[in-house]
Amino acid sequence: MLAFVRSAAILGIDAYIVVVEVDSAAGLPAIATVGLAQSAVKEGKDRVLSALQNSGFEMPPRRITVNLAPADVKKEGSHFDLPIACGLLAASGQLSSDCFQRYALAGELGLDGALRPIRGALSMAQAVAEAGLAGFIIPAANLSEASVIEGLDSLGPRPGRRARPRAREARARDRRRRWPQHTAGGASGRRQNDACPQAARHPAASQSG
Repeated sequence: MLAFVRSAAILGIDAYIVVVEVDSAAGLPAIATVGLAQSAVKEGKDRVLSALQNSGFEMPPRRITVNLAPADVKKEGSHFDLPIACGLLAASGQLSSDCFQRYALAGELGLDGALRPIRGALSMAQAVAEAGLAGFIIPAANLSEASVIEGLDSLGPRPGRRARPRAREARARDRRRRWPQHTAGGASGRRQNDACPQAARHPAASQSG
């Protein structure tokens, strides 16, 4: 199963949109990260797996390929943890990928599922807004930076809250709920009646609450 999640990367003082493609296929259990991912990005697979498992999710023994597009530009930083984690959940059928159609995600994950601050949030938020996306899900510590961008909903988890949803409950809610369309909003970071803003409460999962 193939899943797509949008994020962003820093290039100099600017940023650009990165599409995180996650493919789950039959084969020997392994995770391969391609697309000129640097060491901090490749090391993230261990953080992501621990964060998901400690948050109550199950990762089936599959061969996982993570591609960061465009593949011809170097990607650096630990902020790809969150989009990769959500891509893994979507590719394994534990989360609906519809949630990510109009949102970008960025954040470093702790082994317990806690979402940690990142660098370059303002530049990435600008790139997200210029790409025409509705919002940007990031760590709460970076909300003040990203909220400067007008017309973009900057969303984050509650301070001090870790992601501890249960996979069974997540799948049940996903079956019951149809993902609503986003309605226009400002940059104040308020949560709207939308699955993704509500999901910002759960950083490692980004699912509806």
